[in-house]
Amino acid sequence: MTAPGRPLRELAWLFGKLGCTAFGGPAAHVAMMEDEVVRRRGWLTQEAFLDLLGATNLIPGPNSTEMAIHIGFTRARWRGLLVAGLCFITPAVLIVMAIAWAYVRFGALPAVGGVLYGVKPVLIAVILQALWGLARTAMPTWFMRLVATLALAAALIGIDELVVLVAAGGLVAAHRAVVERRAGHAASWIPLPILGALTGTTATTFSLGSLFLVFAKIGAVLFGSGYVLLAFMRSDLVDRLHWLTESQLLDAIAVGQVTPGPLFTTATFVGYLLGGPVAAAVATVGIFLPAFVFVAISGPLVPRLRGSKLASAVLDGVNAASLALMAAVTLQLGRAAVIDLPTALLAAVGAVVLIRWKPNSAWLVLGGAVAGSLVTYLR
Repeated sequence: MTAPGRPLRELAWLFGKLGCTAFGGPAAHVAMMEDEVVRRRGWLTQEAFLDLLGATNLIPGPNSTEMAIHIGFTRARWRGLLVAGLCFITPAVLIVMAIAWAYVRFGALPAVGGVLYGVKPVLIAVILQALWGLARTAMPTWFMRLVATLALAAALIGIDELVVLVAAGGLVAAHRAVVERRAGHAASWIPLPILGALTGTTATTFSLGSLFLVFAKIGAVLFGSGYVLLAFMRSDLVDRLHWLTESQLLDAIAVGQVTPGPLFTTATFVGYLLGGPVAAAVATVGIFLPAFVFVAISGPLVPRLRGSKLASAVLDGVNAASLALMAAVTLQLGRAAVIDLPTALLAAVGAVVLIRWKPNSAWLVLGGAVAGSLVTYLR
């Protein structure tokens, strides 16, 4: 019999570790979570993991953080939701606050180019392994593979991610309805939740309250990549409120990209620049709080969607499109990561090691960081 506190301890250990080692953005984070909770621990089946991924892509906010929160909820309900989310976020927040302190103290960012030089190509192998395993579950038929291919093409030509997800869900639902009608069955339906979003703020001068509102709004309405986060923050913090300069904003985004864990910890850096540790905490709570709220609302509904034939079909389409979006991000990341012979070798070695020995992905990240730093130093 499992001890009552054991799931919480397991969640705290796993997501604390991932918060320290999960470089590379949401696609890499999701791949590492799949390796840990599906392949190694068996907490979720691939089907259940895909359903959580699809649900995550339908709500705004930081996708990988929301995946952590979803996994925590399925493992240990409401306490697990909080433990998994907080343990994934906290290490990155502490690292970013330390960097922000150094930035304010010395006026420059620390040199971490060598670490990322080695980590990025290794992560390509980690993501591809996860995509391969999940795709076999999400696309068992020619039609699902066609939907995923169309979604990938749409993502590569720049169509909005939410449009791709909704279109894929609608396409699969329509196809499934035709099949059901031909078979003489009527599809049942339960409505998907419609989540409201906060509108713009009216803050014009800096205060902790206005800082919280700015970042709560961003966390509640943002879909998409880090580039979308940059656009939102530039509009609010540089153009409208004049709290940051362009240079400071770019430095903040850079810190979010070069540290492990969620990119939204950029808010921690911005808060520290504007008002020290207290403002950093306020900005962090503001941008991540909507993710906890949205998952708390939508998480319990995910299993119920499988009870409706039509809603289940929509979720199947969204799952296939979610993997297509991950593949599109991986192609973009691959072009930026594999830039010369050493990085190509690191990606190839990472793939071979994963296939042959199946190590924990965190060890691959550490090995890539050491190798990248060594190559950069020798140059």
